[in-house]
Amino acid sequence: MIAFLARTRHPGRTDITDWLAWGWAILGTLVVAIPIAWAVISSLKTEAEINSFPPALVPRAAQTITVEGQEKPLSVWIRTAPDGSEQTVALVRRIGLSATVLDPSKPEETFRVPVTELRQLKEFHLQFSNYTEPMKQFDFLRYLWNTVFVTVVATVLTLLLNSMAAFALSKYRFAGRNAMFALILSTMMIPLSVIMVPAFMVIVGLNLADNLWGVILSTVSTPTGVFLLRQYMLTIPDDLIEAARVDAASEFRIYWRIVLPLCAPALAVLAIFSVIWRWNDFLWPLIVLSSPENYTLQIGLSSLQGQFNVQWHYILAMTVVTLLPVTVVFLFLQKYITEGVASSGVK
Repeated sequence: MIAFLARTRHPGRTDITDWLAWGWAILGTLVVAIPIAWAVISSLKTEAEINSFPPALVPRAAQTITVEGQEKPLSVWIRTAPDGSEQTVALVRRIGLSATVLDPSKPEETFRVPVTELRQLKEFHLQFSNYTEPMKQFDFLRYLWNTVFVTVVATVLTLLLNSMAAFALSKYRFAGRNAMFALILSTMMIPLSVIMVPAFMVIVGLNLADNLWGVILSTVSTPTGVFLLRQYMLTIPDDLIEAARVDAASEFRIYWRIVLPLCAPALAVLAIFSVIWRWNDFLWPLIVLSSPENYTLQIGLSSLQGQFNVQWHYILAMTVVTLLPVTVVFLFLQKYITEGVASSGVK
């Protein structure tokens, strides 16, 4: 990997082109990686630490101490007196610009000081409850299962239906084939907002409203998938298919045993696109689904954002959870992306 990244245009020496290429690569990596790294780090912070300013890079939490006579642990602060001396105190309450504190060694005596004299003590702390609490309080495990079900089933159906259409458009000769292909591609220019109401009326007419199948079936056929697979199938020699027909192979067997295995790189690319589309889809599931038990992860995340309160610690944690499956799929199938996309444009 290091040898690959350190390659130069001219072996043994570097020029301005190599430095520019490295600079753009590093800059692009930082632009993409920094927000993700910040989200992961912030997902392990407490709610108070996320809302604090200036923000801290390392997850921290306030140090607390158990004081006799107090119901809950108190946060530990350093008081800097006007004469410059410092004293460790525990905060009892704060009202405006004045705080009531006590000396942990003398818990029976409380006194008031200006908040400007106080500096809070913090320690390294990872708030793993940000990941566990939403699973219990908001049924995120159910949302996760719904999203996995929609993504897997929709991706499988997308690969099957789009590959069948691409096989017919690339290997069969019939009147109107090119016009049909052009009509399919023209649908790429129609935004979802235009067909949203008619599509929802169809879903209601099929009695699939508030049903995960209503989310799945309406999105399994995509012009992008048909185009991608058709262009790849055009590279498969027709003689290979004719030879299979001479051997008495059925059309479905040719499609299933010959064409699909040869289209593995393009199918992998379409699978990645399909997983990303379905996993991150928000608008269409929001329209179709109304019961909380049918919500997907994206709708579940939006439920954490109220009108007057935004639970950023939960939102960030669940966002990291939603990123993991897509990242894993991409890592396993990334070697097919370049090959599949490049080959799809070659006739």
